[in-house]
Amino acid sequence: MFNFLKDSLEKTAAAIKTVAPKKKITFTKEELENILLEADVEYRLVEIIINEIYQDVVTREILRAKLLATMAWMRYIEPKFTPPFVELIVGVNGAGKTTTIAKLATKYKNEGKKVLLGAGDTFRAAAIEQLTLWAKKVDIPIVASKQGHDSSAVAFDTIDSAKSRGFDHVIIDTAGRLHTQTNLANELKKIKRICEKAHEGAPHRTILIVDGTQGNSAIAQAQAFNEMIGIDGIIITKLDGTAKGGSVFSIAYALEIPILYIGTGEKAENLMPFNKYEFIDAMLDVIFDVDTKK
Repeated sequence: MFNFLKDSLEKTAAAIKTVAPKKKITFTKEELENILLEADVEYRLVEIIINEIYQDVVTREILRAKLLATMAWMRYIEPKFTPPFVELIVGVNGAGKTTTIAKLATKYKNEGKKVLLGAGDTFRAAAIEQLTLWAKKVDIPIVASKQGHDSSAVAFDTIDSAKSRGFDHVIIDTAGRLHTQTNLANELKKIKRICEKAHEGAPHRTILIVDGTQGNSAIAQAQAFNEMIGIDGIIITKLDGTAKGGSVFSIAYALEIPILYIGTGEKAENLMPFNKYEFIDAMLDVIFDVDTKK
């Protein structure tokens, strides 16, 4: 898994090589600043990291401690619940919601859980069709209606069906049209209310899907969704296709919301639990050479 993560940071490594062609055991603060900026760590966070380093020569251990500090608070605690565990998936169109839902459902299925999907993005016919195709592909049942139907009704029907049929997990898709932010906020809030009526405590987890290729520009989107309905966790998609791997630190630091998984490919199994220690070590391997004197 660690090697797979390193492979996913190949484009970030290539970007770093434009300002630091060779790996070294130590870097100056100026060199390190350029490296972090090239990896798309947000400028203000880079300044915080650099200003908190008092040594002129920066080692791997020093930078590791500072990067860990950006995620020091990040810990997800699963709420107590009576099955089914209901998850609401939110995010802008194109972020990879549909594919991520399929990946998450496949993960649960492989763990021996019964999963039911809800096609709650009724604003776009394509969204319903795409999720239905994925459901067939991974052999997981789905509750879907036609374009224009009430998305909160789909959510209710999905949860109600899951309860009566003994499902363990419910994953509900939602629309993601930020250009009509007020309408979207009202719709999402209604879905959350209806979920609670259908099943106590639902949705038990609201997950935001963030497109990793957007880098730090995704922060504003995430903040908007968090203000709308409150986000419990984040999944970062398309990390294998971007040179902006450093934005993960910015997203974590700015939002103070746990990163649950990262998507590293298009296949159903390409969803990795996010481990901050593994991610930081993989990033440091991109920057630093091995100290053979140890």
